[in-house]
Amino acid sequence: MANTYTQIHIQCVIAVKFRQSVIEPIWKERLQQYITGILQNNGHKLIAINSMPDHLHLFFGFRPNQALSDLMRIVKSESSEWINKQRFNPTIFRWQEGYGAFSYARSQIKTVAEYIENQEDHHRKKTFLEEYKQFLDNFEVEYDDRYIFKSLE
Repeated sequence: MANTYTQIHIQCVIAVKFRQSVIEPIWKERLQQYITGILQNNGHKLIAINSMPDHLHLFFGFRPNQALSDLMRIVKSESSEWINKQRFNPTIFRWQEGYGAFSYARSQIKTVAEYIENQEDHHRKKTFLEEYKQFLDNFEVEYDDRYIFKSLE
């Protein structure tokens, strides 16, 4: 759109279905590269990406030519399909329904990117669920514990 100028930085957090720890170190980098391609093909700019065995953080410059919900649906469906075609898991891979999305100012880019790049260190001290609830609390997002990313029951 002519004369449209934006500066929108979004961090999205998605979890593996039932928070199963199935993203293996041997293929995690390939997954991150694949998701980077999805973002770029949709006109967005990756700033940082990192995954743990049960979830993924994605930080990017968001172009408002697409709804965030549509982008996340595409990222999750196309990456799930790719993982399953590669046969990385013995069972069908799925992402958990929903996602967390948090916006940041330009002055916060370096800090957020470093946080994402150092996920392994953070999760030595804090579980994914603790981290996710802290995001929701810090951003003052009201939530219902019944709908937070579910674990196996």
